Amino acid sequence: MNIRDDLHLPGDVKIATYASAEPTAGELNFLQALGVGYVTIWVKPEKASAEYYASRRQIYNDAGITLYGLGNVGVHNQDAIVLNLEGRDAKIEEYKQHLRHLAAAGIPYTTYAHMANGIWSSARETSRGASARAFDEHAWGEGNWDGRPYDQPLSHGRVYAQEEIWDNYTHFIRQVAPMAEDLGVLIGIHPDDPPVGVMGGVPRCIFSSFDGYQRALEIADSPNVGLCLCVGCWLEGGPLMGRGVLETIRYFGDQKKIFKVHFRNVDAALPHFVESFLNNGYMDMRLVMQALVEVGFSGPAIPDHTPTIGDNPYIATAYTLGYMQALLAGVAAPALAR
Repeated sequence: MNIRDDLHLPGDVKIATYASAEPTAGELNFLQALGVGYVTIWVKPEKASAEYYASRRQIYNDAGITLYGLGNVGVHNQDAIVLNLEGRDAKIEEYKQHLRHLAAAGIPYTTYAHMANGIWSSARETSRGASARAFDEHAWGEGNWDGRPYDQPLSHGRVYAQEEIWDNYTHFIRQVAPMAEDLGVLIGIHPDDPPVGVMGGVPRCIFSSFDGYQRALEIADSPNVGLCLCVGCWLEGGPLMGRGVLETIRYFGDQKKIFKVHFRNVDAALPHFVESFLNNGYMDMRLVMQALVEVGFSGPAIPDHTPTIGDNPYIATAYTLGYMQALLAGVAAPALAR
């Protein structure tokens, strides 16, 4: 049994959000006022312990909010794992310990990304006047993960082959998947961001297409390994992903392989995109929400990389959560009527 079974999640989408690992009373009140019942958080590796994870769960529980997922930045986007660098096995053991901590704390889910050189961006642009992350293949910026920069042309000194990336993924997932099953923890794998074929000499050949995901989940061969479906990343890739986001939701959703959704939009597909507000991109996000409802997705859907309005990050978060709640109400009502 998965820990998630204990949450008794009904068959509807949970409008959730990222939250702080150490929330203030004001932050908790903000979530309560917006009717947010589920959150996910990230912690630094020095905080990784069953006791600390459990204390985070308790803080949110006391506020009437369920801590659904917890990620540890120290075992996420790790080049040692992706590229088989020095310390790989120690880093995999650290990941296993992260899973043990989650299980001991009663937290059912964690997100994992398999990018060796971080998330790449170019200079920020605007979405309806708000500051927004952008990426332009003709104006390279740099990759970054947890404050560590990665540059072109070779982030790790040489060009890597696709076979190396696949072999290293296989080595990792076949060690951690059985443990996740034994502990009852779900691992949702995030797409590459952006899903460009090669970044800094490293192929993004697994989590940058439908076929890559399909093969990767077959290798894992585990009910506890699935998708953290970032709609924004899927839209960034556009035709490069092999199948559209709606078809992807139906395919993996029917298999109950979608564990969390990052609900965001972009203005265009590669080679140049700007992250947008939900109703200001090229995807009709109502159709995305409808597809999630139709496949019976019962996990959290969260705002992700929201454009920044002024100097108050709460404004865009509140707007996005309200928009998502309205979308869900609108598409769920006809389904219930049937």
